[in-house]
Amino acid sequence: MAQTEAETDGKTAEQIQEAIQDERVQEMSPFRKALIRPELGAICGAILVFVFFLSIAGDSGMFAPEGIINWGTVSAQFAIIAVGACLLMIAGEFDLSVGSMIGFSGIIIALLTVHLGLPTWFAILVAFALALAIGALNGYLVIKTGLPSFIVTLAFLYILRGATIFISITTTRKTIIGGVREAAEGDPIAWLFGGKVFSGLFVWLADLGVVGKFVAGPKAGLPVVEGIPMLMIWAVALIVFGHFLLTRTKFGNWIFASGGDAQAARYVGVPVNRVKILMFMLSAFCATVFATCQVMEFGSAAADRGMLKEFEAIISVVIGGALLTGGYGSVLGAALGALIFGVVQQGLFFAGVESSLFRVFLGVILLLAVILNTYIRRMITGER
Repeated sequence: MAQTEAETDGKTAEQIQEAIQDERVQEMSPFRKALIRPELGAICGAILVFVFFLSIAGDSGMFAPEGIINWGTVSAQFAIIAVGACLLMIAGEFDLSVGSMIGFSGIIIALLTVHLGLPTWFAILVAFALALAIGALNGYLVIKTGLPSFIVTLAFLYILRGATIFISITTTRKTIIGGVREAAEGDPIAWLFGGKVFSGLFVWLADLGVVGKFVAGPKAGLPVVEGIPMLMIWAVALIVFGHFLLTRTKFGNWIFASGGDAQAARYVGVPVNRVKILMFMLSAFCATVFATCQVMEFGSAAADRGMLKEFEAIISVVIGGALLTGGYGSVLGAALGALIFGVVQQGLFFAGVESSLFRVFLGVILLLAVILNTYIRRMITGER
């Protein structure tokens, strides 16, 4: 009897040992952990892009202070809309109305300030309110109708673009409205989107005559870089917010769960519908931030602005490692994807290369990113 018990106890110990060795509880090697990081491909791509342009355009001024501000500003534009697109894609949805939302929000601000003479701060708040309402409507229609978000937001891409052109032409008889900068002078909110910060720092650097030549050319005696555009500040703020939300909060877990398996998420109490609607609203918010900064920078709004921006945002997110099927991705990866776009777009200019090749780059990098993401998904899920 004692022998039987001992044999039984031994068998139980063996079973426990086998369970410990089960692949589901084994620790993953550091290499494998690094390999499945969403932003790995974007990190490698960013390094390659910088090395490439350092070698072919290093002496062109691309990496001088003014050049850095140029491609940094372009990268910030991509990053702002990429943050919203990233979180929405991780939640399992797409928003193809982003580009049209940019044109729509800009025209609303210009019409209210220039044509109707309303305060700029009020026009900006109205634009954000309308954008958030349209984003919520997008999410509501996707959830209630069961239609793919691709179809619903594609419809709004045309609805918003057509409505923007119609409103602009019927009220002003033109599709470009200027005079916004003059109307925004002294406004308490406008500077948050069109101003510059740290100007004193660059004046100080210019006075010191530090290496990097902050004083040159027609601006002799003045800093070449007058400050950091608020567009870049918004980009950094949204990236930090999105990364914190996704990785440090319960709501971030809900976003992943909603995109990974919505039905399973509902079973464990995740408010999937609310999560998706809020992500559509965030996407619209980011598009309006972009539009407001652009209007304040140029001092005008155009009904056709923002064209193809929705695809550039999605490509940035895909380069950053997000899966098109949802449930996997990284805000930092999307930000790196935006940085790659900005560096390449401006790098082609500094290198004297035909700018139309930028679209070729977009297509090639999208294809490579999707192939890489497919490989990563198979590693994660064990698919063949």
